[in-house]
Amino acid sequence: MLRFAALRSPTPAQARQLCSLYRGQGWWDPCDVGELLRMVRGSHCFLVALQGSEIIGMARAISDGASDAYIQDVLVKPGFRNRGIGRGMVRELVRRVERDGLDWIGLIAEPGSRRLYASLGFAPMRGSVPMVRRRS
Repeated sequence: MLRFAALRSPTPAQARQLCSLYRGQGWWDPCDVGELLRMVRGSHCFLVALQGSEIIGMARAISDGASDAYIQDVLVKPGFRNRGIGRGMVRELVRRVERDGLDWIGLIAEPGSRRLYASLGFAPMRGSVPMVRRRS
């Protein structure tokens, strides 16, 4: 049975599963468990999708808790995609963030995911350009 749960302090087994999700997406290899734990603890809400004790998806929102929030890192294991799990996690994040009084929620979508986010009420930000700065 699928369920969503918020994490604050993952067990070592959960940390390994989360690292596997990031690696499976091609985002983070090798996985730095210390950095992962700081990300979980520092997130406004770190949500996992569970089937039994197996983590099959995760999504997180980051925020200062006062003005706005950003959805980050929506990931679903390849064998579980296209079943509404990502959509369910984003809905749950939005519900939790709005419950906490934050009405402005942004994200930067991966190529090909625009329809998913549009169906959940997200729209392109006119006059804005996503930008990033990385340490060289």
